[in-house]
Amino acid sequence: MPKTGYVYILTSQKNGTLYIGVTSDLIKRIYEHKNSDVPGFTKRYGVMYLVYFEIFEDIEQAILREKRMKKWNRGWKIQLIEKSNPDWSDLYPNLLSK
Repeated sequence: MPKTGYVYILTSQKNGTLYIGVTSDLIKRIYEHKNSDVPGFTKRYGVMYLVYFEIFEDIEQAILREKRMKKWNRGWKIQLIEKSNPDWSDLYPNLLSK
């Protein structure tokens, strides 16, 4: 049985620093980013607002998508975010209420 995967984009603020990641447990992973449990880039730049995510039936598909997205130019990433989340709202609270 394949493991579900998620590709997500975090930001520090609207039009701020972007971070693309992949995980099999989106709620846990975003919690770790928000609480600075993850050393490195996101902690250093205050990147903790979930503005976009995709769900995949197989974690391997999610990993491939993440690798492709990381090669995109910034404009494409912003377009992707604004297509589904024009206000750049933090989507994390909505995940917790489901």
